[in-house]
Amino acid sequence: MGHEEMTSTQYVIALAQKLRQQNIPADIIWLDSTWRLFGENGGKGATTFEWRETFKNPKAMFDSIYAMDYKMVGLHLRPRFDNAKKLNLLDQARKKGFTYPEDGKPGEFVNFFDEKAVDWWWENGVMRVAKQGAMFLKTDEGSAFGHKANESDKVGPTGQEAERLHNIFPIAYAKAPYEKFQELNKIRGLNQTREGYAGIQRYPFIFAGDWPSEWQYFAPVIKAGLNIGLSGVSNWAHCMGGFEHPADPELYIRWVQFGMLSPVALVFGMDHPGYKEPWNYGEDALRNFRNYDKLRYRLLPYLYASMYQNHQTGIPMMRALVLNHQDDVNTYNIDDQYLLGDNLMVCPVTVKAAKTRSLYLPKGNWYNYWTGKKISGSQYIHVVAPLDTIPLFVRGGGIIPMQQDMKYTDEQAVKNITLAVYPSGKSEFNLYEDDGKTLDYQKGKFATTKITSEELKDAVKIIVAKPVGDYQPIAQQFQLQVYGFKQKPTSVKVNNQELPLSSWKYDNSKNYVMLEASGAFEVVIQ
Repeated sequence: MGHEEMTSTQYVIALAQKLRQQNIPADIIWLDSTWRLFGENGGKGATTFEWRETFKNPKAMFDSIYAMDYKMVGLHLRPRFDNAKKLNLLDQARKKGFTYPEDGKPGEFVNFFDEKAVDWWWENGVMRVAKQGAMFLKTDEGSAFGHKANESDKVGPTGQEAERLHNIFPIAYAKAPYEKFQELNKIRGLNQTREGYAGIQRYPFIFAGDWPSEWQYFAPVIKAGLNIGLSGVSNWAHCMGGFEHPADPELYIRWVQFGMLSPVALVFGMDHPGYKEPWNYGEDALRNFRNYDKLRYRLLPYLYASMYQNHQTGIPMMRALVLNHQDDVNTYNIDDQYLLGDNLMVCPVTVKAAKTRSLYLPKGNWYNYWTGKKISGSQYIHVVAPLDTIPLFVRGGGIIPMQQDMKYTDEQAVKNITLAVYPSGKSEFNLYEDDGKTLDYQKGKFATTKITSEELKDAVKIIVAKPVGDYQPIAQQFQLQVYGFKQKPTSVKVNNQELPLSSWKYDNSKNYVMLEASGAFEVVIQ
């Protein structure tokens, strides 16, 4: 923003190429507001659907990015129509009555409450870019309906009816392209939006807006995520490192650690010429970004199962401790650490130059993710947190399924799943799998694999059941990493057959046993 003349088809292609060259996993790219010409009436606050002159061949640009195995490329827009040099969509929409009235006259906002208006907007506006390769939208500034927009002096519709519809408008605005693109692309819909109201979680994710790149705003973004989760919205994102102006490299590093362990991982900034791209923040920042991005992709089986849990129950992926521990008053005011799914505790470092941080572990046993050390809960602890490390803990009884490193989600078939098991009492985890793309899961084409862990008197028993469901999982091979052994076990049995010492390994630095098994099986470690 503010450097529109520097945007171009080549800039976008070069960015996509560099992510691949730098071995940084990524699946989705979107172009923000400067892909298009700003219009005659609404300026930056409206959408013309006419490409800026520097985008010479948009279709070739989209084709080039998809050839690099990116899954979806999207475009930013605003809810106002506008005229440009060649297209006069605002004039046409007004004549047809497809804009929402302002002061008794034809307005500029697409009337997303009118199905015919939505159809016209789609066919005459969005389809122009969809035919070239765009697969989703970022529906920005839905809050400008009846209120002043960020980049416009205009207020839009006013009066009691506009006020009544103000909170609902962003939902209608996000719903339209989500459903239209889902039908067009024949895969699950995607839409990114900045505002919402009850129900916005359906369309399907929201981001936290344009927070400045300053330490004082870092912790409040975490609190915002906890609040929106408690409000029933699980899929949300934030701009890693903040949005406005360059970030302190240390802040960028710490924010990225949090961002990669958020429900949706998103990078976006207007700090010219840095744009929050990791190579612009130094070698430490680049290494940190790559490491935590890879960790996120390894965690995809766990994160995907957690998303399915949210789909079924409404329980958010990122959750305040109080949600799971309502009888523990110590959790009531904790707003800088959270559970990610049932089993991971994430504790971002939000203080500049900090090398340690204090945190709270609720009741039960907890394992340090990095060291494997087991710690009793119901206490505050102080941990070392060097710049490259975010404190991360696993709930006792937790089971974390992981996959191999990938540059994008389906770079390789997942033939081997690592099950990191942290025994405590009896626990279970349901691994969820489907094709990851189509709507067939709504017809029952998915599979769940029940995994249980149980502490016995002198042993740990782990059972991986046969998958249940109409979808056939690819992975049938499992590598188990079972933590919590302070000394080498005396025996390891799979389906009552004792394994030779050469078939399993004990790591005394992290106190875990590692072995491999396939299909459905029972393991007993004595």
